[in-house]
Parts: sequence; C-alpha cells; structure tokens
Amino acid sequence: MTNPIDALIAEKGVLLADGATGTNLFAMGLAAGEAPELLNETAPETIVKLHQGFVDAGADIILTNSFGGTRHRLKLHHAQGRVFELNKRAAEIARSVADKAGRKVIVAGSVGPTGELLVPLGAMTYEDAVDAFAEQIEGLKAGGAEVAWIETMSAPDEIRAAAEAAIRVGLPYTYTGSFDTAGRTMMGLLPKDIHAVADGLAQAPLGVGANCGVGASDILASLLDMTAAKPEATVIVKGNCGIPEFRGSEIHYSGTPELMSDYVRLAVDAGAKIVGGCCGTSFAHLAAMRKALDAHAKEQRPTLETIVERIGPLRNKAASENGGNDGEGRRERRRQRA
Repeated sequence: MTNPIDALIAEKGVLLADGATGTNLFAMGLAAGEAPELLNETAPETIVKLHQGFVDAGADIILTNSFGGTRHRLKLHHAQGRVFELNKRAAEIARSVADKAGRKVIVAGSVGPTGELLVPLGAMTYEDAVDAFAEQIEGLKAGGAEVAWIETMSAPDEIRAAAEAAIRVGLPYTYTGSFDTAGRTMMGLLPKDIHAVADGLAQAPLGVGANCGVGASDILASLLDMTAAKPEATVIVKGNCGIPEFRGSEIHYSGTPELMSDYVRLAVDAGAKIVGGCCGTSFAHLAAMRKALDAHAKEQRPTLETIVERIGPLRNKAASENGGNDGEGRRERRRQRA
C-alpha cells in the first residue's frame, strides 16, 4: 500500500484537512433528513462546490461525501443496494477536484459508523461489520480514494472492523474517535488508548486521532492525552468550530476564524500532524486556519490550563479528570462495592 500521508507530511510538516461536510451542505440547500450521499448522483455540482471551497481555502486533504455510505445507513433512505456506486461516485467527484488543484491534495474516503451496535450489545456481528465496511471501501477505492478515513467512531470493535475491511480491500487507512462523553467516546474508549485499537492487524494505520466531539477545547484536551501516550504517532485532530448553539430551530457554532486559528496553533504545539475542522467549520474558517498554520512555528507544548485560557472552558471534564488514567483504581473500587 502507498502512503500518501507520510509523503506529504515529509514535504509540509503538518497537513490541513478540510472542514464540515454537513454544515456546508445544509447551507447549500440540503434538507434535514436527506441523505448527503444521494447528492453524489442527484446534485454532483453541489459536491464539487463543497470540495472546491475547501481546496481553495488551502486544504491538503479532502474527505469524500460518503460518511453514511454503508448499507446500514443507506437503508434508511432505501438505497442499501447502491452502496458501491454511491461511494464510487463520491470518490470520483473529490478526485476530479483534487486533480485540478495544481498541488498535491489527498482524497480520503470518509467512512462513518454504521449506526448499529455490535454483539453482544446489538445484533451486528463483527464479521457483518467488516463485510459492510468492505463493500463501502471497495466503491471508494474504485472511485480514486487514496486512504480510507474511518471517522467519528465510538466503539473500538467497530473501528477495528472498518480497519480490517480497508486492509482486505487494499487501501491504507486512518481512524478517529469522537471523545464526547466525559472525555471518552460514548462506548468508553479513552484518548490515550486510541493507538492500540488496531494492534495485531496486518497493516497499521497511517494516522489516528479525534474528530467532532463537543468543542475545540475538549478535543485539544484529548489531543494532549493521545500525543503523550505515543509521541511518535501521526495524530489527527479535527475539532468542531467552537460550541453548537441553538438559535431558534437552527444550530450555529460559536467559533470565529480567529478562535479556529488559535486552535490550529495549539494543536500543532500539542503534537498533531493533521489538523482540520469538523461541524461548523466553513470555507472562511479553513482559510484562516491555513494562514495560521503557514505562519506558525511550533512552540512549547501547551497545558490544559493554557488551552482553556486561550480557547475557552471545557464542556466536559478531561479524561484524566474523570479517572482516565486510573483504570486499576476504578476496578478496585468496583470490587469493593460488589
């Protein structure tokens, strides 16, 4: 397998991934409840506009419009029989934009969670999950994706199933968790443990990290734990644009271009090698992030206190403040209560 990420990091030092898919598609007319993946066929010009906006803003990596591209998610829109073609088309559209950029832009095939729970919590077996992800990744690879970008995951077993599917298909992969529940993923994975999820698989990931979550400060706190646990790793951080706020019936994000620029500087100082934006991150935000990245020389590693001072308070306690580094102590307390 080729490794486009390491090659571009060797050239540029730190890479800028793109911003929000959903937020920007809603701004372009996507209706609530619609499947973004169907736009790959019904409105490809909209998806071209999405990718072009991020490339023009300076993105080194663009993610395909395929986050919900497994049979399980597409079934909600009666499109479970069109997995291959919808994902292939997603990658082809992104590829068409990247190839005209005049510089290297990596096309990463977005692979989100299935929305199902694996056995024993749910009905989906591990083998079924691998098959579903492989079906999606086959389409992404056929359309020209260079990397399977496994993202916004909660369950370690589901991450591993998607990684195994990418290996089966022959596509290098990255993966990120969403640490949105008391500094952990919803299924209890700690940031410091993200590196070990793919241990023992035939191919190691090109990068691991965090995306989405609850806010820029919280994801930077997770980043500190991830880079402390394995400083040599290629760590990805793709945080939301500030904090989501309801204004009437619509969600707005509090992050300004200035805040997201400072988020980039702190992420680099904390050891991230790939930095991007998630929910709420517009083309203007990403352009400011590009400018900040290009002008920034790595400085002293920030503390959690520095992050809070510059970006704002945490919405959740950090994993380390919730017993994230005290697993044996928690087990002993459970034994005492039993």
